[in-house]
Amino acid sequence: MNPLRVLMAEDEVLAAEVLEDALAEAGFAILSAEDGQAALELADGHGFDVLLTDLRMPRMDGRELIQRLRQRFPGLPVVVMTGYDPGAEEVALHAGGGPLRLLAKPLRLADVVAAVIDVAGARFRPGFAP
Repeated sequence: MNPLRVLMAEDEVLAAEVLEDALAEAGFAILSAEDGQAALELADGHGFDVLLTDLRMPRMDGRELIQRLRQRFPGLPVVVMTGYDPGAEEVALHAGGGPLRLLAKPLRLADVVAAVIDVAGARFRPGFAP
């Protein structure tokens, strides 16, 4: 079976490196982007299974990234990382029918790995390629 493929959008370079190392150590294949726009561009040319995204980023934030990707792939599993309380907008993050987990920063790496596995869960199908 192929490793779970994670498309990660994180604008903080150090945080992205630490997350990428932890996810790779857990056995995932990582496509890393510095913001939502770069992640959307990566999504066009690569298959992936789960989106892991920060909420606030330059060029395109996590909300818009989720919305655009779920328009194309409605059941896409998503893990959102945020240092801000999304408040009432949290409901909008769940649009699209796919599983979603919201993690508050500061993050524990084990929680990120567990959340990725959780959202991929029963909906993960080997060979899923958005």
